[in-house]
Amino acid sequence: MVTTLIMTLLSFTISLIVMMISSVLAKKTILDREKNSPYECGFDPKGSARLPFSLRFFLIAVIFLIFDVEITLLLPIAPVFNLTNTLAWFLTSTSFLLVLLLGLYYEWKMGALNWSN
Repeated sequence: MVTTLIMTLLSFTISLIVMMISSVLAKKTILDREKNSPYECGFDPKGSARLPFSLRFFLIAVIFLIFDVEITLLLPIAPVFNLTNTLAWFLTSTSFLLVLLLGLYYEWKMGALNWSN
């Protein structure tokens, strides 16, 4: 019990010392407005909130999220092949890929993938 308490206090003390040294040695200036402000889609966060929003940026972000989720769902397909029935694996994988391809085809035909006017 005493050893756990000593180790906890020691790690707390070391982390506190490291944080204090970091805050003293950090080169911070109040005048550096651009580095201290969050990056919000190329907008100035301290300006007016009623500026028109770029629909292209929104489209790129949504497509990135869709493809990101698709990749995380597609990655486990290959390792699961040895653990399941081959027919069930094939039907599940094919149906999932078919839904993805039909969605891509629909977005393409609706013009959502056109980057220029």
